[in-house]
Amino acid sequence: MHSRTGGFRVVLLVGLVLGLGPLMSGLLSTPASAESVPFNCTILPGEEMASITMTNSLASDASCIVTCKFSTTKYDDNPQITCAKPVPAGKEVEMCLLPAGGDKLVKFTEGRAA
Repeated sequence: MHSRTGGFRVVLLVGLVLGLGPLMSGLLSTPASAESVPFNCTILPGEEMASITMTNSLASDASCIVTCKFSTTKYDDNPQITCAKPVPAGKEVEMCLLPAGGDKLVKFTEGRAA
């Protein structure tokens, strides 16, 4: 007599993989979302330096990253800076300063924080 339990297991396993595959891929490809992180990219008086600050609105300390980009008086000169540091819970912290490098900073053009 031949036993069919081995073949049944393979078919059952393949059926489970094929049946759950689309479900699992949908769960795994769902993008993560996070709360908005308050940050400021501010051109300081004199327009030769920018200050990058952020507030940790979480109830616990967090490692934070802020990126700010500015335009200057020079054509196609857009200095960008990325700052990373720990920020205590509920505190606003100056993350870093960006010197303009000889040109005046004109405006903040884009930024993001995490």
